[in-house]
Amino acid sequence: MSRARPLGIDVGGSGIKGAPVDLDKGGFAQERFKIETPEVSTPEAVCDVIAQIVDRFDEVHDGSPIGVTIPGVVQHGVVKTAANIDKSWIDCEIEKLLEDRLRHDVVVVNDADAAGVGELHFGAAKGQKGLVILTTLGTGIGTAVINRGVLVPNSELGHLELGGIDAETVTASSAKTREGLSYEQWAERLQRYYRHLEDLMWPDLFVVGGGVSRKAEKFLPLLDLRTPIVPAVLENAAGIIGAAVLATQIQEARGRHLD
Repeated sequence: MSRARPLGIDVGGSGIKGAPVDLDKGGFAQERFKIETPEVSTPEAVCDVIAQIVDRFDEVHDGSPIGVTIPGVVQHGVVKTAANIDKSWIDCEIEKLLEDRLRHDVVVVNDADAAGVGELHFGAAKGQKGLVILTTLGTGIGTAVINRGVLVPNSELGHLELGGIDAETVTASSAKTREGLSYEQWAERLQRYYRHLEDLMWPDLFVVGGGVSRKAEKFLPLLDLRTPIVPAVLENAAGIIGAAVLATQIQEARGRHLD
């Protein structure tokens, strides 16, 4: 058996995916395992699926941490928002729930934050010393803000108000699909969003993730920004890898604090 690897688990709307991560190479140590997200995706139902994924990879049971992503704000192990998930998640003590179920150290983080950290260490933002903002364009818009290599968690900049409207409701890739927008039409909305974001934050780099980033050549060249904007490199692996990185970092910090 190979030496222990931290396990990353990414909870999404359609699937829950996990894999042990090689933190030296920034890739999966074993093939990713995916289970469909339960139709009624309460915390308890999702925990059942997470437990199946953990059981699949027995090498995590010798001290390596488990990192789990959730599409919502997570503060001190408690879920605070549920914009695109079941409302029963709000105020759920998810870290305690998982640790009681799994009997293992668990760190739960926002999904966009995990993707941003993955890209910082192994992807499009690697080596960037300034302010990086990653956006995930999917059902909504998730964001990760990383300044000089340090994550500022739970930024939620997808909910900026533009013209009295929550930006993600008309700018996420789901809006493009729902309204049948061309890439040119969608780019007009993206232009407004990213220009507003750069005027507020003055980042050194935008990284664009989410499934639609695989077609970045169809819309990123249409944007006129002063900030460099590039597609994510890790694609759907970013959340799993970033969750494993954050779980390891947080576990080590907790250990130093206890010492």
